[in-house]
Amino acid sequence: MSTTDDNNDQRGDSSIVSISKKEECTSCEQNNIDNITKVEKVTILSDMSTCASCGKEGNSGDMNTCNKCKMVKYCFAACKKKHRKKHKKACEKRVAELHDEQLFKEPPSREECPICMSPLPYGGNTATFMTCCGKVICHGCIFTMKKSGGGKDLCPFCRIPDVFYQEHVERVNKLMEKGNANAFNHLAGFYAQGINGMPQDYQKANELFLKAGELGYAEAYFNLGLSYQNGDAVEVDMKKAKHYFELAAMGGNVKARTNLGFTEGQAGNHHRAYKHLLIGARAGDDLSLENVKRGYKYGLVTKDEYADTLRVYLERQKEMKSDERDKAAAARNQL
Repeated sequence: MSTTDDNNDQRGDSSIVSISKKEECTSCEQNNIDNITKVEKVTILSDMSTCASCGKEGNSGDMNTCNKCKMVKYCFAACKKKHRKKHKKACEKRVAELHDEQLFKEPPSREECPICMSPLPYGGNTATFMTCCGKVICHGCIFTMKKSGGGKDLCPFCRIPDVFYQEHVERVNKLMEKGNANAFNHLAGFYAQGINGMPQDYQKANELFLKAGELGYAEAYFNLGLSYQNGDAVEVDMKKAKHYFELAAMGGNVKARTNLGFTEGQAGNHHRAYKHLLIGARAGDDLSLENVKRGYKYGLVTKDEYADTLRVYLERQKEMKSDERDKAAAARNQL
């Protein structure tokens, strides 16, 4: 709720009074000044709003705006409360529209490896979070570092040796003190799996997932959504699961985006489902693209949508691909 600024009101009134007292002058320069002043007067007077409840007019900046839809203003909180029932339906509709605008926006660019500067690939075994420097490095760069012979156990970015167990956790805690969102998610994983000396504690894991998500790490919101979907230390709650999947998708997490596509499809909301899958496919996700192909086959995706999505998908795949990453993947497959 905006507070009333009496000083501002007084200045506004005095400027209008001074305008009314100005006398005409035959000087061209003075007439120009008068014209400019008149424009300013109109601007001041036009910055008015009407209370949606009682119809009283007031300065727009001093009125109480609906904090959900931002569509209507009220002169006092009492008017806002009185009008709540009448406004509820329109408010909820607008709130849903604003939510969908955010949900179906193209996601932010994929995070890049700090060494090769290429977008990090998708998949659970394609990059590693380094607890020494807090960077996420693709396995192509890690593989190249190890093959060089001089840095087998060194971080490719900061050149600090690797550690295990307790020292590893200590490094994560130091990064958390600096506000590193990925570190919170990383430690949450230790509790969820009961590894690196941490007891298996899903409740603690969920708390850390939530903190990591609030700090901007979208995958943590996805992990928290899975906890509500599977009932890990919480009651199964699909509404909350969807909420966190949506937050993750808005942050650029493609797994959450694909999950939402499947969820909406199962509910019969095919239009919303394919909006999610088209975004996921344009981000370079294989599974989303396969389902977009299926949608095109059954007439749920247009020819132009499919062609454009395929083009962007191939561009994203090319950006994430490198010879070093292919070699790293091949080496892992031989293990």
